[in-house]
Parts: sequence; C-alpha cells; structure tokens
Amino acid sequence: MPIANGRKNGVSPKKQLILNAFVENCSGHQSPGLWRHPDDESSDFNNIQHWVKLAKLLESAKFHGMFIADVLGGYDVYEGPRNLSAAIKSGAQWPVNKPLALVPAMAAATESLGFGVTVATTYEQPYHLARRLSTIDHLTDGRVGWNIVTGYLDSAARNLGATKQLEHDKRYAIAEEYLRVMYKLWQASWRDDAVVLNRETRVYSDPERIRLINHVGKYYQVPGPHICQPSPQRTPLLLQAGTSKAGKAFASQHAEAIFVAGHSPSVVAENIAEIREQAHEKFGRDPKTIKFLALICPIIGRTEEEAAAKFAVLESFGDIDGALALFGGWTGIDLAKYGDDQELRHVESNAIRSTVEGWSKASPGVAKWTKTTVAKHITVGGLGATVVGTPAQVADEFERWVDEADVDGFNIAYALKPGTFVDVIELLLPELRKRGLFWNDYIVKGGTYRENVTGHVGQKFPADDHPASRYHWKAGVEKEAHPIPPEPEQEIETPLKNPLKRKPDASPVTGTTKLRKSARKAS
Repeated sequence: MPIANGRKNGVSPKKQLILNAFVENCSGHQSPGLWRHPDDESSDFNNIQHWVKLAKLLESAKFHGMFIADVLGGYDVYEGPRNLSAAIKSGAQWPVNKPLALVPAMAAATESLGFGVTVATTYEQPYHLARRLSTIDHLTDGRVGWNIVTGYLDSAARNLGATKQLEHDKRYAIAEEYLRVMYKLWQASWRDDAVVLNRETRVYSDPERIRLINHVGKYYQVPGPHICQPSPQRTPLLLQAGTSKAGKAFASQHAEAIFVAGHSPSVVAENIAEIREQAHEKFGRDPKTIKFLALICPIIGRTEEEAAAKFAVLESFGDIDGALALFGGWTGIDLAKYGDDQELRHVESNAIRSTVEGWSKASPGVAKWTKTTVAKHITVGGLGATVVGTPAQVADEFERWVDEADVDGFNIAYALKPGTFVDVIELLLPELRKRGLFWNDYIVKGGTYRENVTGHVGQKFPADDHPASRYHWKAGVEKEAHPIPPEPEQEIETPLKNPLKRKPDASPVTGTTKLRKSARKAS
C-alpha cells in the first residue's frame, strides 16, 4: 500500500512554498481513465464555467497560480507506429484544447491568481507569440507566465510541416534565438513612457519612443517594432521544464521558475544544484531567485487507512492502455512489444531498465515489474511523484522535497478534478500553514504573477540580473543612450518561416526527457 514517506524529527524549512495547480485543457491529464470516476468533472473542460469555477476555488485558497500544460499532437507510440487508438479511446490527453484561450475568462473572475501557459517555440513565429502573450498580460493585469517548451511529440511535428522533431539541441538553439527576439520586442522596442495619450497635441504614442528591433539571426528575421504597447510585466513570468544538458543551459540563463519531475527528491536534486550553480557562475544570476517547482499528486485522507482506501479506489479507475500510451509519448518506448508477464528489469532496452530500476528502488514491495505494473504506476499522478497519507504525512513529504532537493514549491497534479484540489485546500493547507510553510494571503493582492512568485513587491519586470533586463528601455532614456544589445557573432543563414522545414538531421531524436514515477512506500 503506498503511503507517504514521512519525515520525522526534521527541522522545518524556512521557505514558504509556491503552489500551482497543474492542469491541461483536456480530460484526465496526468491520471488516464479517472474521468470515469463519478466525482470527476474534468470531462467538462469544454465549458468555460468549469474553468472559472476552478480559478475562483484556487484563488480562495491563495494558490499562486494555475499551470496549464499543452501538447500539439497525440500519444501515438504505444501499439504503433502512429497509432492513436489507445489515447483516443482512453482520453489520455485527447482531445485537448488550446490553453491560452481560457485565461481571460478566468482572469476576469479573479484578482490575484497567476496563469502559466505552455506554448512551444518550435511551431510559430516569435512576433506572433509576443503579440498574443502581451495581449493576455494586458487583459490579466500582469498575471500571465509563459512555460517555454520546444516540443517532444513527433505527431505534432508531422502536423506542422515536418516528418519528425528537429534534433533536441537544435530545438534549444532555435529557442535561444527566439528568446532574444522576444526580449527585443517586449523590452526594447517601446520606451516605458511611449504612450502619452495627449489629447491636446493629438499624439497617442510618441514615435521617437518606439523603434525597430531589426533582428537578423540564424533562424529569424524580425524588423519590429512590437505591435503591442508595453504590458504590465513586459516579459511574462518565464517558466521552463527540461533537464537535458541543453535544457539546463537554457534554464540557467532564462528561467525564473523551473518545473521538475521525478519519483523522489534524489532524482532531481543534482539537476537543481547544477542549474543554480550554472546560473550564478556562467550567467551572473542570483541562484536563489530561480524557483524550482516539483510535480506532485497528493492523495490525502484524515487517517492512513482512509488515504489508502481512497488511493485503491482511484487506481481501480485507471486506464492501463491510456497509461501505456502516455508512457510511450513521454519516453518514445512502445511497451506493447513486451509480453504481459515479462520482467522489464531484464529486457535489452537500457532506457526501460534504467527507468524501471528507479521505480523498483523507490517501491521495493513490488515483486515483478511488467508493463501492467508500469501502467498502474502511472494511472494516478502520471509522470511525477504520488504521495498517499494523512495531511501531516503529506506535509512531511513536501518538506522532504524541500530539504533534499532544494525545491521552492510544487505543481500539484490532480487525480480527481476538482476533488484533489479540494482535499489539498481543506486538509493539507491548514497543516502547511500551521508549520509556517504557506502564506495566508497574496504578497501583492491584485499584483503580477512575477511579484507573487518572487515574493518581491514592485518586481513587475525581470530582475536586474536576468538577461531580459539588458533590453529594457526605461522612461526618459534616449535611444542613443540605450541601444539594443547586439547579437552574438554567429554564422547568418537565410531566416526561416518555419524552422521545422529545414532538412531533417541524420541523427535520431534525443530530446525526450525520461521522467520517473513517485516513490511509493509499501505498507
């Protein structure tokens, strides 16, 4: 029976936790099949009032934000190739709607809740995305964040003009230039005081305070200027997930909050330490200003027995084929090739063996790891940690992640929607507040997402040591006194309308991050 691995006689960390609800504009999200549970409302995701109700619930509990995941293709590796049947039938992140469309309605019904929205750099032009995000930042009074991803599904790439994903490191090279274009548009093309609204002189905006960015790079050519006036945050709060070598280099330079996932703190601790060190040593950033948020799915009962019984019921609704479809998309591995009773710790695939070995160390009570065992491991909570226990035990586990991995908070995945969040609010938050681990109210009520995540009143823009700040054209500063920072020297190629239309690399795709399931302590 999986019970939270509680910490005893430990010292409470001084950090106050950042908490986001982790969702997707689909049914089920991280827990395939649980849309069938009579108390689950996730299949109502097409109804905007479903989202407004959730946003108001989260804000009433003082959650920092709602982190909205997204995919642009289906999970078609299991029983493949290009077989979507398992995902379609089980509802494993299928169908899925755009995340950004939800935000204005939820923002209109709330005052302080932030909204982190996933958008891939690989699939659209920076000028277009800069406009969309600026618009939402205006409409939310600065409560939007951008989860920067480069994509991981070949099914998405095929639908957007390519035969497969670009090679992993090339996607990050494109994303690196993409961010510089965005900084120029958001931070450098308009002076803070460019909009004057002078009715007497009939001047809406001062042309001398708006300029071309004239970006000519390896992948993009964008003359500018930005078509939107500066929004409350200018640059939305920058979120990122990715712990490959290229992903860590990117995060060290650009991310303000980083999303990590693993079956135990030990899985992510080294990556967190490395990113903090690299951010300081290579990019001159204060490492403690980078916030790390771990994926976690808490199953909470007033007693251990109640929590265990709740978990057992949830697991009974899990869809095995849906879980295997998700596993295939996350790892690129088709477990349909293996027999129902085959021990996966002994197969020829290094990737499978290493993944399953990590789970087996965390869950020594599992005698044999088959594809069904793996699927059951995924059905409640997906690819992150799932902890089961009383409020005190789950709070202990949260503290253990802070102590052992140096995380700053959590993206909370749901098993049931909104039931998991209701349990967190009613059972867990009182325990966290009693321990001094979670605030009683927003630091800046009605403030920006950046202010409330960083904890600094008035920090609407990226910090002074963040690369975006180099581009910021402040009020009263003449153009000549603040030129746009030059591009690093590089070979200039003909800019591309769509980077995916480049000739595919001969090397295989290597960008899939293999993330592991939670530690589950057998009772």
